[in-house]
Amino acid sequence: MKNSSRRGFMGKAFGAVAGVGAVASLYAMKKTWDPLPSVKAAGFTTLDMSAYNENELVTEKWRGKPIFVLKMTKDMMAKASDKEKSRLIQVGDSHFMVCLGLCTHLGCIPGYNPDEKTFLCACHGGMYDYSGDVTKAPPPRGLDIPPFKVDGNKLVLGEKGPEYTKMKETGITL
Repeated sequence: MKNSSRRGFMGKAFGAVAGVGAVASLYAMKKTWDPLPSVKAAGFTTLDMSAYNENELVTEKWRGKPIFVLKMTKDMMAKASDKEKSRLIQVGDSHFMVCLGLCTHLGCIPGYNPDEKTFLCACHGGMYDYSGDVTKAPPPRGLDIPPFKVDGNKLVLGEKGPEYTKMKETGITL
């Protein structure tokens, strides 16, 4: 009887140590799979939209990709079609074109011509208007709009707000 109770105790003790070791191992594995804090911080970029000038293209950086930010002039807004206006982001009283600065054809970086208010991808001749929509093929679609959230006078890239969700649901962006 004494031997069986000692053996039972040893089995239970071994099981408890093995269980604690298994939980500790699972916790350590989960921690290695989590992204580093520096990677999490790179996922969001906050832009102060009051710093931009009209019809002046500024290239920002988000997740290692170029982001084009273009503030619309009153003349641009007056001439804009409903389709072009649907691609623009309103922050306060101003409208902005904010998109990934990569051609949707082969990923080249299009250049902006402020006089004509158009983008030209020199690699294959694709053209975009000032809202980022395709005006001349071969690009299959307009410049992609990154996930964003309007927060007062700021734009947070990487966070999906109601404006971005609406654009995605209507098929304006992927």
